Formats: sequence, C-alpha cells, structure tokens
Amino acid sequence: MLDTRDFIVFDEIDKYGPQTLSGTYEFAPKELEREELAAVGPVSIEATAKKGELAGEYLVDGTSRFTADFTCSRCVEPYPFANSSAFHLRFRPRLQVAQENEEVEIAPEDLDVEFYTERSISLRDLAVEQVQLAIPMKPLCDENCLGLCPKCGANRNREGCQCEASVVDDRWGALAGIREQLAKKKDV
Repeated sequence: MLDTRDFIVFDEIDKYGPQTLSGTYEFAPKELEREELAAVGPVSIEATAKKGELAGEYLVDGTSRFTADFTCSRCVEPYPFANSSAFHLRFRPRLQVAQENEEVEIAPEDLDVEFYTERSISLRDLAVEQVQLAIPMKPLCDENCLGLCPKCGANRNREGCQCEASVVDDRWGALAGIREQLAKKKDV
C-alpha cells in the first residue's frame, strides 16, 4: 500500500476532490546525474491536484524551492544557486496502442501533457523533475566570468597570467591577410 502523503493519487481525487500535498526531500547530487551540480539542499514542493476537463485528465499546480551549488561552466568553481518556481502539469492516460512497438503521433497541443499508466504520481519524482528543469544548460557563476586560461589553467577571475592575451586558432590562418587586402582595394 502506498503512503499517500507522498503520492498524488488520482482515485482519491475522483473520490474526495482536489488534493493539496507538500513534502521536503533530500537528494544526493549523484542521484540527479548532472555534472554541473556540486551539492543540493533539501527540495520543498507543494502541489494541488484536481480533475481536468477531459476524462482521465488531472491538473497539478504547485511550487518548488531549493538551494544548490553549481559548478561554473567557465571557471569550474562552485557557486550558490537558489530557485523558487511555479509549475503547471497536465496528466492524461497513456494512449492505447494495438501493437507493442506501434508509434503514436502526439498532437501539437499535447506536447505539454504527461501521460500516465499508474494512477498515482510520486511527489518526490515531481521534485526531482523540477530540480532538473531549473538547472541551466550552461551554469555560470557570473555572466562576465572570464573562465580559465586555456594555456596555464589559471582562474582569470582571481589572477592574471603571463600567457599571450589572444589565442589564435591556426585553422583561421588562411584568412589572416584578407583584411589587409580589402583595405588596399578600398584605397585604390
């Protein structure tokens, strides 16, 4: 039997009406399988679930809050991150297929729908999903982060290095003289 305090149970919504649930969950960074996540604090989530307009449809509105330490994509230093976000989810029964490997085309208006086979949704799984969605594709400690020197590896936010300021990519060498040639043609 499920501990219904940690699950949105659709049968209970059908029987008793809307449900409001909340929980706080601990996750190890390894559990979320994201390299840029150095540490994550407790994740608090609150959700209200109710029946939707269509048969078997359920709507879940809620908020999630957490703090974490991300690893900057440029300087590879950890930095603090706090997130508080609202979410709106629609759940509908998984479409029936005649054959096991049959493909089902989803209409454009259904792209934001989550399809279910079980009649309950784990609040902990929703918390994981909200953390995953909040992680930036390329976390930066600061928009102006200078990153690491490609030659000596020094963190250019904290220290200067003696390496050449401009790194020239040899693949562009063939284009080096074009600017001068264009300038000469203008003068003629």
